[in-house]
Amino acid sequence: MKKNIYLTLLAVILITACTKNLTELNRDPKSPATAPSYAFVTNAERSFSNTLASSNVNLNIFRLIVQHWQETQYPEESQYDLGTREINDAVWNAMYRDVIRDLREAKALIPADVLKQDGTPDLDKQTNQLAIIEVMEIYAWFYLVSTFGNIPYNQALDIENPFPVYDDAKTVYNDLLARLDVAIENLNTANESFGTADLIYNGDTGKWKKFANSLKLKMGLLIADDDNEKAKATVESAVAGGVFTSNSDNAEVHYLNAPPNTNPIWVDLVQSGRDDFVGASTLVDQLEEFSDPRLNDFFTPDQTGTGYSGAPPGEQSAFAQYSHVNPTITRADFPGLLMDYAEVEFGLAEAAQRGYDVAGTAASHYGNAVTASILYWGGTAGDATAYLLRPGVLYNPVNWKMSIGLQQWIAFYNRGWDAWISWRKFDYPQLQPASDALSEIPKRFPYPVNEQNVNTKNYEAASSAIGGDEVETKLWWDKY
Repeated sequence: MKKNIYLTLLAVILITACTKNLTELNRDPKSPATAPSYAFVTNAERSFSNTLASSNVNLNIFRLIVQHWQETQYPEESQYDLGTREINDAVWNAMYRDVIRDLREAKALIPADVLKQDGTPDLDKQTNQLAIIEVMEIYAWFYLVSTFGNIPYNQALDIENPFPVYDDAKTVYNDLLARLDVAIENLNTANESFGTADLIYNGDTGKWKKFANSLKLKMGLLIADDDNEKAKATVESAVAGGVFTSNSDNAEVHYLNAPPNTNPIWVDLVQSGRDDFVGASTLVDQLEEFSDPRLNDFFTPDQTGTGYSGAPPGEQSAFAQYSHVNPTITRADFPGLLMDYAEVEFGLAEAAQRGYDVAGTAASHYGNAVTASILYWGGTAGDATAYLLRPGVLYNPVNWKMSIGLQQWIAFYNRGWDAWISWRKFDYPQLQPASDALSEIPKRFPYPVNEQNVNTKNYEAASSAIGGDEVETKLWWDKY
């Protein structure tokens, strides 16, 4: 009897042990079931930066649209062919799927993930982390709503609702501004956030607060021609909260010298061995006209070895003939720039010119902006001083939109998406459509093909609401 009991207990122990061991064997230590919250933030920041910095014609063709670069053998994207490569789908997916969704995953995990050593919630750290995520998510929404118009927002990314309705773009924008105010209020510079998991500021909440207020300034000014009163209040509040004051505040992702975390331009042009882009004549000619000190920082000399030349927008061109992208920009570790001090100073110049209550004059802020850009690209303060006195560069308070619009278009070199937004707002420089263009220069991107085919009813309602799903349709803030 005792022997039977012993054998039974032994069998149970062996079965239990085997079950435990088999369970452990089924676990992949390199692929955890749940990723930590900070990993989603790191990936979202990397995806965001990669999307903005990319020169891949399947994703980011804004350098071509604003005529900073020109394609060589295959100029279709310079001619605004968005459909063949489904570029609008790629932009949509990059922001919704690769940025916003990851940020929301992090939000969901933080309450149970960010704890003190005793296992209790670290509420101070959680609050800062959630505020930073909110700021980044708002910035991603900013690009979506300023690119497409009405978009899925309140019902977006809901797995229970595969057919989200499109929300009115202006309503979305106002909600984003309200959310930004809350995030700024929640950022406490005395407390920690993400540390080195944050690729932009290494968890420095003071820098994040400046960034958030600078984003608020940017967003406030975009709506100035539509709602000047709201723009004024938004801008003045942002400036009072503290915006960028030097290039040391710039929001950058620093890439590495070895894959996979490398500058996407290096991936597109160097690693792939492609000779696809040269300078566009529109920008190169403008830089030469002004004797701009950034010319040799943006481009190499052309085949003459001494001069600079760009290819006409939309035309097939010979790579060897024209000025190429400066090799500094194609380095593997060249940083991705999300926002900079020059942009903030251009914003302050516009605010001052509009009569908003910000310290300094429009001319002084304009000078600060141009100087900041020249210094960023390797020039000197003396270069900037001389440049600002040249005809066509000297600030023009009568046609201030031309002065700010033209110089901001130059300063947004290598930030084509922002250059496109700025061009639509100021209508300077006065770009002409590319040769053999399929349309006028796009004022928005059409909705993705997948939305048209799958979310058809809501797509059709959104298209009708904005005045037609066409590239020529101006968005609500683009008044002139």
